[in-house]
Amino acid sequence: MAKTVQELDAPDIAAQAALHAQAHDEAVTDMIGEKLVINMGPSHPATHGVLRLVLELDGEIITKADPDVGFLHRGDEKIAENMHYNQFVPYTDRLDYLAPLANNVAYAMAVEKLMGWELPARGKALRVVCCEMARLSSHLLGVGVFAMDVGAMSVFLYTFTQRETIYNLSEQLTGARFTTSFTRVGGHTRDMNEAFISGLKKFLNELPAVIDEIDALLSKNRIFIDRTQGLGIITKEDAISFGITGPNLRACGIDFDLRKAHPYLDYEQYEFDIPIGTTGDCYDRYLVRMEEMRQSIRILNQVLASIPSGPINYEDPKNRLPGKQKVLMKMEELIHHFIVATQGLEAPVGEVYFGAENPKGELGFYICSKGGGVPYRMKIRSPSFVNLSILSKLLPGHMVSDVPSILGSLDFVMGECDR
Repeated sequence: MAKTVQELDAPDIAAQAALHAQAHDEAVTDMIGEKLVINMGPSHPATHGVLRLVLELDGEIITKADPDVGFLHRGDEKIAENMHYNQFVPYTDRLDYLAPLANNVAYAMAVEKLMGWELPARGKALRVVCCEMARLSSHLLGVGVFAMDVGAMSVFLYTFTQRETIYNLSEQLTGARFTTSFTRVGGHTRDMNEAFISGLKKFLNELPAVIDEIDALLSKNRIFIDRTQGLGIITKEDAISFGITGPNLRACGIDFDLRKAHPYLDYEQYEFDIPIGTTGDCYDRYLVRMEEMRQSIRILNQVLASIPSGPINYEDPKNRLPGKQKVLMKMEELIHHFIVATQGLEAPVGEVYFGAENPKGELGFYICSKGGGVPYRMKIRSPSFVNLSILSKLLPGHMVSDVPSILGSLDFVMGECDR
């Protein structure tokens, strides 16, 4: 079910969008005089990382924009081709490092698709908890820094306080706050305990009031509206043409979410709405993320209300490490542990692709296997990289002062963009 974000009691937004599009076309075609080329970034607070924008200006109006990426390039895909499947899990933390738990899950599910494995019910529920906690953490930071980019400092303090609570919960669950490396191919490193579950329930009871407070501070704030409404409009056609995914796609009015369109981890068992926008501007992208946080709370409450019992890991005696107690007590288990740890999984020959609905959009992993414990080829579809591709079309016609608003509304992270 799709849920349209609520608009303000203001002039017709569609008419504003049409006028803005017309002004955009006239501004680009009627530019005369000497042009100035400037660099924005790669060291600039509004670029949210090492993104360089080469902007051509006519006065304060942008006539051409070229995003220049690659300053953080680490060659993750080539690294993956020289590592066992489980050894690559820590590298997925460094993709969208604002949602490491969700990255872990997406990668593990791609390898499990290759292996033909399906987790037991409790293992799936635990992964849904990981993914929705990551979505809350990412959106809290995304809304907070977006608001700060356009001058609303107080909102950032609200969101960062709640995000710190999520980090505390992550530490309880995984043992780490930031780079969790929690998921394993075929399961997890450990199960949820009662202390974590009660702490998460308490957090979910408190967070809606904070989201409502942020809503009250921003959604009808005249300065915030002037800085976001009618700016950075992405049409449905352009969103599809450029391969935009996630909240940026849904803000354009396109009802597409992988959790609904191609359900995984038993998402079809949970009731939640897909918020969509109407005009695809910066303001709509903000509203969609606000509503997505409410829907994540709704999903998490359903998971905690019906956590199934049983194991959390897929049982495969050949490819899974034996229990530590058995390794310490029996020679056969010790030998088996040594073989799995040194040679990796015995993956079949084949090609698979799995895409997950991450906070920034569709995070996908393509794996080509020729057998054995190491992938022959791996390709990562990072949503931030794809979403940034539209900047060359989106920025011309806007003023330089609009760039921080547009960049903040796209909510990208350069770690997964450069991979």
